[in-house]
Amino acid sequence: MAHEATVTWLTQEAYDRLAAELEQLSTNGREEIAKRIESAREEGDLKENGGYHAAKDEQGKQEARIRQLTSLLRSAQVGEAPTSNGVVQPGTVISAVIAGDESTFLIGSREIAGDSELDVYSEQSPLGAAILGLKVGEKTSYTAPNGREIAVEVTGVETWGGQ
Repeated sequence: MAHEATVTWLTQEAYDRLAAELEQLSTNGREEIAKRIESAREEGDLKENGGYHAAKDEQGKQEARIRQLTSLLRSAQVGEAPTSNGVVQPGTVISAVIAGDESTFLIGSREIAGDSELDVYSEQSPLGAAILGLKVGEKTSYTAPNGREIAVEVTGVETWGGQ
């Protein structure tokens, strides 16, 4: 069975911001880290060289972010936030009562929210998967990672404003 790539919905603004980050990391970021590794290497004994190990560690994290961004942008579906029609879908802001507490969050990729304070749940998360396609007023439950069954009632679905 072929593994299907997950399509991630992004606004044009989020796509442009992530593409610029990828470009910066792939060019200047790689050059800077290579220079730091080289200058740390010139300091001598690598076993005792904290600067060298820190730079190599940072290089690994940077390369992982480059791979993540490359994959995300390759499979991104770019467009306007879906206009809310009262149905939970990626790119909408949801109000829900979860285990008795009112909560507001975005369904989609963390990358969409940018600097927003809004919580974000992936559509593949247990909560996201449970409520996708539900309408305002509908109830369901999902199994949390700790095994508990958690009740959810969708109380509102709004268009993501991108703040």
